Amino acid sequence: MIVRGVIEVINLQLSIIDSRRMPLSVALKSATVPHSMNSILRVLAFWVLLIAGTGTVFSAQVMVIPLKGEISDAKFFFLRRALKQARHENVAAVVLDMDTYGGSLDAAVRMQEALARCNARTITYVNPNSGSAGALIAISTREIYMAPISAIGAAAPVSAGGEDLPETMREKTISYCSSYFRAVAKQNGHNPDIAEAFINKAQEVKVGGKLIHPAGAVLSLSANQAAEKVDSKPVLAAGIATSIDEVLRKAELSGNVERVEPSGFEQVAFWITTLAPLFLLVGFLGAWIEFKMPGTWLPGLVAAICFIIFFTGHYVAGLAGWEAPAIFAIGLLLVIGELLVHPGTILPGLLGATLMAGSIVWAMLDRYPGQSWLPTTGELIWPMIKLGMAFGLAILGVAMLARYLPATTIYHRLVLATANPAGPSLPPAHSGFTRVHVGDEGAAASILRPSGRAVLGGEPYDVITRGSFVEPGTPLRVVAVEGSRIVVEAVENC
Repeated sequence: MIVRGVIEVINLQLSIIDSRRMPLSVALKSATVPHSMNSILRVLAFWVLLIAGTGTVFSAQVMVIPLKGEISDAKFFFLRRALKQARHENVAAVVLDMDTYGGSLDAAVRMQEALARCNARTITYVNPNSGSAGALIAISTREIYMAPISAIGAAAPVSAGGEDLPETMREKTISYCSSYFRAVAKQNGHNPDIAEAFINKAQEVKVGGKLIHPAGAVLSLSANQAAEKVDSKPVLAAGIATSIDEVLRKAELSGNVERVEPSGFEQVAFWITTLAPLFLLVGFLGAWIEFKMPGTWLPGLVAAICFIIFFTGHYVAGLAGWEAPAIFAIGLLLVIGELLVHPGTILPGLLGATLMAGSIVWAMLDRYPGQSWLPTTGELIWPMIKLGMAFGLAILGVAMLARYLPATTIYHRLVLATANPAGPSLPPAHSGFTRVHVGDEGAAASILRPSGRAVLGGEPYDVITRGSFVEPGTPLRVVAVEGSRIVVEAVENC
């Protein structure tokens, strides 16, 4: 649709330059081989008009976003993703096709904040219900249209079970919400008294001297009441429409109409972003276990799956693009290169770890197209808290695994199956003591990081270095024997 619109704009603009309508195929043919100055000018005009025409077509689009059912965090995720898409595509107007009896006030507030960031014209079509939290979302848009049989209002706060709040809590909530949504209504050109009357039953509503709603009950408006004009100005709704198409006609909107539907993964994405610290924790621990027991594959596979789920969930939720996982992959490659290819260089590993941490934080940032690339402190708080939680728990988990994992059957089974040579874990004991002595020499049977396996006196032993990494086959010398703990060092070839 966009390409067809671009072609139409180009044909129109070229016909103006040439004082006659020239088909696009002819224009392309003449512009391809510039035999004269006139042809060269035509080539330049073609590309200039192509760019200008593309912007024109994008700006004529309308995006319809359905909000059906209970207002929830998952609905907020969907709306935010759709609004970011609308901003990216530079649409002219966003229409909320609303049918809800209400839901989470917290989710409604976050939807209002997302709508406030939208740089397109915002419209709500009440089709047919906009109750409670839905009413608060509706007044967060610049215009409201109503279906012939529809209603909006009754936004008094209640508990999660639907019961009235305790008196003190109710008064505090109503006072805060009234002030908040009066400001929202005023910002979007609606009557602040109506917004407050949706919440506060003590609020009376008068428009132009006419009593619209007496105090004593929360306000609800039918389509006719909302669209009634007092002193040539509607009470709330700009008009009544039987369909989205009629809304677009009355709002004088034309061009391509795109309807965005929630994906089946939207609800899953909500839980993924909520449980982000848990996925990061399992990912960190899996990566550490794979590093300590290379070649076991299972911990590394679990870590990879956790990080893929983390980035994919944040992508679906509209928080991140594919740049974040790409940066994470680059950082991971640098860390692997530091550990396995050139250990001890420090700089690549430090840079890689920074890129990985930065990509994780970036994936959790709630950013919109066109924003400054430098995030604010407020935007960084929750991502940093989540990363800090995951990292702190990972350190605790690593300490516990280092303490208890080597004593488990699973650990020895994995190590023996992948990294250690066949044979007993320890040689036959003499009176309960090892037969290895300081000064004995042998060779590394597996990579030492810093612990691993070595062959000393023809028999395999569990050994450890004093912090250095040693490759398999490297000559070793025993420098300390502390009970069953054997400390070795690499023997330099003369």
